[in-house]
Amino acid sequence: MKRLILLRHAKSSWDDPVKRDFDRPLNAKGKRAAQLMGEHMQEEGVMFDAVIASPAVRVVETLESVAKGYGEKIDPDWDRRAYLASNMTLLDIVHEASDDQDALILAGHNSGLEDLVLLLVPDSKGDTARAAVEEKFPTCALAEMEFDVDSWADLAPGTGTLLRYVRPRDLDAELGPDDPK
Repeated sequence: MKRLILLRHAKSSWDDPVKRDFDRPLNAKGKRAAQLMGEHMQEEGVMFDAVIASPAVRVVETLESVAKGYGEKIDPDWDRRAYLASNMTLLDIVHEASDDQDALILAGHNSGLEDLVLLLVPDSKGDTARAAVEEKFPTCALAEMEFDVDSWADLAPGTGTLLRYVRPRDLDAELGPDDPK
């Protein structure tokens, strides 16, 4: 069995005058959401053997804040291909993971992460978690899937089971969408 955990970066700051999107940092709400997600992961016993992540600043800072909440250092393998990647590129990255690792976090960006969940988990009537992913995969959301395979290379469309889907607002209502004004 393999478990793939997808983590979208937390809310970033559009107020910071960075020259490149790649360099955009988290805002205070994003840091708070990421630390809370780490605490939730620890409380729920979400375990992982390895992390592969986009090296974008907002992903780096998300993982730092998740690690604070989780209570353990996270030492990712940074993969530039994960920056703003499509679901198919992300699947290629996962296919290359070491089979010695049974649980893997892939941290990055949308729309690739959302599309990867929708590709890997079949659309079945009454699956409210998958329907929620299809509606929106917001910043700092986490989706955990399980696959009845021995090798990461065998992950294929429609073969996953969505075990959990958690958004920051599920943990703290104040971390939900901002009120449009």
